[in-house]
Amino acid sequence: MRDRLARWIERRLPKPQLREGASGHPRLPVKRIIVFGRIPNPTFDYYLAARLGARDMPPYQVADIRGGEVPSLEADGTFVILCRYASPNVLRWLERNKERLSGVGLFLDDDIPAVVTGTDADFFYRVFLWYRALWPLVRLNRHLDVVWASTPHLASRLAGAKAVVLPPAPPLVLWQAARGNEEMHHQPTHEALIAYHATGVHLEEHRFLRPIIADVLRKRPKVRFEVFADRRAKAIWQGLERVQIREPMPWTEYLADAKARRIDIMLVPLAPSHVNDSRSPTKRIDIARYQAAAVFSVGAAYGSPDGSGELRLPYAADTWRGAIFQLVDDSEMRRSVAAATRQAVLQMTSAADTGLEVFKGRQAQP
Repeated sequence: MRDRLARWIERRLPKPQLREGASGHPRLPVKRIIVFGRIPNPTFDYYLAARLGARDMPPYQVADIRGGEVPSLEADGTFVILCRYASPNVLRWLERNKERLSGVGLFLDDDIPAVVTGTDADFFYRVFLWYRALWPLVRLNRHLDVVWASTPHLASRLAGAKAVVLPPAPPLVLWQAARGNEEMHHQPTHEALIAYHATGVHLEEHRFLRPIIADVLRKRPKVRFEVFADRRAKAIWQGLERVQIREPMPWTEYLADAKARRIDIMLVPLAPSHVNDSRSPTKRIDIARYQAAAVFSVGAAYGSPDGSGELRLPYAADTWRGAIFQLVDDSEMRRSVAAATRQAVLQMTSAADTGLEVFKGRQAQP
């Protein structure tokens, strides 16, 4: 009954739509790009930063929407990109300058209606998503020329907006270790730091991992575990020794954390759900930054086993338990698995070289 109600509500939530007459391209030659969003954030860094900095792209700047009034910005010939969110001030700026802009685009990397109507996300986060990501669409849709989505599945959910798929393409400096420090460090057998760095929308995955980690800690007394957990998820991890429960941290602090240390094994479980069907493989980037070996869920985000060397497993507790024990006990296996993920992230990075195709041949002449 609850699922039917959630789907009924979801169908009635605002969705991105292109403006009347939109062609999926800029209306006018592009002099510059302005990106509005809650910046800095991982979405901008993982999908847009390297592409906007590619050769032959128009110059760009970013504007943090959390600062209240929109700063003084040149609108003539500007193409605006909304990175997930819009504020009332940004919407007013768009409306004042609509005749001068070369176009407006929206980038999305989550199935936000599914998060809002689901139960895994905290209530206050769902309210935030409604206010900053869904409600603005009522006004924003009058201006949209193009919508980008992070995965094919998410693009299919945004079919009415003719969304263009834009996979992650992180800058090399965002994840690659310093020269001479790229190889996994050796750990004595049975010693390892395992981590689960969850966001606030993975309550089911916390419940899935808890008994697995309890067993690993019981049988491998030198293993330690750390978990990022919000208010609700913390309770799941209470009562276990050698478990560090950490508060989710701001993006810039998270980047700094990875520069200061390494993690041996990182876990990326994804329970079957509408939200997870639309997820992209950005956790690979975090894992490469920490130089960790990872266990991923089989699914749309990370694929199926393919001989690449990554561990991609069905969402089954016994299978995950066995794989974690293998990684704990075998440092050479950890090294190999970590290298496979770094190679996958390197391929992501190379995709940024082409920039954003929508702007090719549409720059204003100096």
